[in-house]
Amino acid sequence: MTKLQAFILDLDGVITDTAEYHFQAWKLLAAEEGIVFTRADNEQLRGVSRRRSLELLLGERLGDYTEAQLQEMMARKNGYYRTLLRQITRDNFLPGARELITEIKKRGFKIAIGSASKNTRTVLKSLQILDEFDAISDGYTTTKAKPAPDVFLCAASMLGVPPEACAVVEDAQSGVEAALAAQMIAIGVGPEERVGAAHYRYDSTADIDLDEILRG
Repeated sequence: MTKLQAFILDLDGVITDTAEYHFQAWKLLAAEEGIVFTRADNEQLRGVSRRRSLELLLGERLGDYTEAQLQEMMARKNGYYRTLLRQITRDNFLPGARELITEIKKRGFKIAIGSASKNTRTVLKSLQILDEFDAISDGYTTTKAKPAPDVFLCAASMLGVPPEACAVVEDAQSGVEAALAAQMIAIGVGPEERVGAAHYRYDSTADIDLDEILRG
């Protein structure tokens, strides 16, 4: 087994929780388009790209829109979301997230962000941890969203570390699938039914046990 050299962390649901902001932004867009959008509907958007999220939201109505209209709706949703993001401060870490980042760095591992979001840097700046990461792979560095492994493979390449020497911390099923497809160690955060395919699963970021992971 290749010795672990780096950790790649998803952003939303692992370090901070902007899921509520995403939900409110999508709900507002849906209402403007005459679509009922519930929290249950929002669950299926977890970890997927903005384009795929819009396709899922529109469902059978997708064919009613032109490409230009779809682009406008994605931009509109992102505008709502970015406005809501202004509420984030350095106090908005999920429990254990700040400590996890500190511990990873303290142990000498490289650390990166692997997120589908194009707002990744904005959120990291708001949390005041942008400079904590050796690499940031986001919606601008790759066009293929999870469960494609590209965002994690890009992060590994930026770190100069082989994929099999990386561990990924993810809270979404699509993210766990992407980590496995990249031949990386998958660390799932969340319920069994969502991230049970991971090599290691913890209920929350605060529960992650680095010693257990390093023991293999």
